[in-house]
Amino acid sequence: MNIITIIQARTGSSRLPGKVMLPLAGKPLLLRMVERVSMARTPMTVVVATTTDPDDTDIRLLCNRHGIPCYSGDPYDLLDRHYRAALLYDADVVVKIPSDCPLIDPAIIDRVLSSYITYHRDHDYVSNLHPATYPDGNDVEVMPMPILHLAWREATRQFEREHTTPFLWEQPERFRIGNVLWESGQDFSMSHRWTIDYPEDYQFIRTVYDRLYSEDSMCFGISDILALLDREPELSQINAEYTGVNWYRHHLGELKTIDAGKTRAPQPRDAWSSLTISKYKAGTP
Repeated sequence: MNIITIIQARTGSSRLPGKVMLPLAGKPLLLRMVERVSMARTPMTVVVATTTDPDDTDIRLLCNRHGIPCYSGDPYDLLDRHYRAALLYDADVVVKIPSDCPLIDPAIIDRVLSSYITYHRDHDYVSNLHPATYPDGNDVEVMPMPILHLAWREATRQFEREHTTPFLWEQPERFRIGNVLWESGQDFSMSHRWTIDYPEDYQFIRTVYDRLYSEDSMCFGISDILALLDREPELSQINAEYTGVNWYRHHLGELKTIDAGKTRAPQPRDAWSSLTISKYKAGTP
């Protein structure tokens, strides 16, 4: 199998512009993201799928400087972007991982891919998201190229094009859907937020990197992060107002397979209202 893992990345986030270029342990977040995904043991090619928008020139230049395969496509149609990137790199199997998961555990990537490879004759799509049980920010979705092509050809609704895979997992009667549960038996998907969408998320992730990352310990994983949070439980409060917040909340009337209990709206707190991205760029802890 030629496995192509696609990390979609752009600078045009409305909530946190340029988040993929923010520094983590001395390098742009996107490079740390590629670094962690590349630590998975399953043989794969990691590709960054950015957009043709001029604002994403820095992403293309960054990838070029570091020898990272990069495709530029439609800014809003992620399904088209994933499909064309996979086509360009002659994928047999496509892995979708968003660029806002710089704490993703490579072992989780391997576990989802192992499930797909073992049972690929029985599944059209495998993820760890339906239902989600891992801490938010460990998203892995896998599908064979013919299934991605079918979705690309048939999906018409805006959220299906924007989020790439709902066309598949919203039709369990048509597609054979596989899911990988957290082997711990726990569900931290709504209680532990390790993804980045807001300045508070960046502060949390940067703090985790500051505590755990070193040249001798680059591949810290889920158990290391949980142990850190046990030692310093106050860290979880940094972005607690956004715990459980995800894009599902905007489409609950359209999504058949997502329970309303799997998302919620932000609950702002005055204590963090003064956070600005500028102080992080300036290096303020």
